[in-house]
Amino acid sequence: GTTGRPKGVVYHHRGSYLMSMGTVTAWELPHHPRYLYSVPMFHCNGWGHAWTMTLVAATVVCMRSFSPKLLFDLLERHDITHFGGAPVVLNMLANAPSEEQKHFDRSIKVMTAGAPPPAKVLESMTEFGFDVLHVYGLTETYGHILESAPQSDWQDQSAARRSELISRQGVRFPIMEEVSVIDPKTKKVVPSDGKTIGEIVMRGNTTMKGYLNNKEATAEAFDGGWFHSGDLAVVQEDGYIQIKDRAKDIIISGGENISSVEIENVLYKHPAVGEAAVVAMPDDKWGEVPCAFIELKAGNSTKDQELIEFCTQHMARFKRPKKIIFGPLPKTATGKIQKHELRQRI
Repeated sequence: GTTGRPKGVVYHHRGSYLMSMGTVTAWELPHHPRYLYSVPMFHCNGWGHAWTMTLVAATVVCMRSFSPKLLFDLLERHDITHFGGAPVVLNMLANAPSEEQKHFDRSIKVMTAGAPPPAKVLESMTEFGFDVLHVYGLTETYGHILESAPQSDWQDQSAARRSELISRQGVRFPIMEEVSVIDPKTKKVVPSDGKTIGEIVMRGNTTMKGYLNNKEATAEAFDGGWFHSGDLAVVQEDGYIQIKDRAKDIIISGGENISSVEIENVLYKHPAVGEAAVVAMPDDKWGEVPCAFIELKAGNSTKDQELIEFCTQHMARFKRPKKIIFGPLPKTATGKIQKHELRQRI
């Protein structure tokens, strides 16, 4: 796991069944789709879709290893209609050499989850003919519990604005009973003002039974009768939930809360940035300040001060990273960036 200490999650068949049925509804799956696996099947997204695709009698194509070229080739060779991939996968497709990329004159439906996707990456997917559905969930909830369900009036927005709307975590997935954002201290539901930060919590038949042989962690996770995600979010005026950060990833600098996700989204807009991750760095004066780890696109170069100045132009000055470190970013087998390893590098 990205926390460094994985926990066993105990499931029940009803939760798996409900998730499979809900995915058919939310993704508007037809009979006999052609689905491409780009993630390992040990991941909750992996075996969750195995049941879903069996339900609709799909043809399933599995990748033994991932590369952008292979994925584009398989989409064409097998006439794939649907595939899923974490934002890091979509980012690799967007930054692949032009000779490896393919642009389709048909719509291919893509489900992305695993981390807040940068709006810039989502915007680039339309060039390939990809129709992206962004969902949010956890292993403890069998996968997705929120979906950024597109609305008809979004089509009137610019491509950049549509991507910003899709990048939000969204509204309750069809099979979820209750999802809310509550104040961690008062336990009251936060207002739909897009400003007040709370924790995403959920309860119902698509939450786990508990952690294997870990009563203490189970009790903590279900405090107050809700499963606590550890993700901090706001509720926008239209009711859509938008993550601001993981509770452990929020940077508290001089008493101000700084979202690492917000900084990462700005960095992804820089033409030389391939991947970005921001963590807290100890500081004698402010307590913590943002530190950004950057993996540049192939053949590109830039300097740390240029990136810091770029951030200054797009966000409040106190939020900009105080340090930039260049190099490859450590990832899990499913493509999630391991921030606990980055903290150890500071």
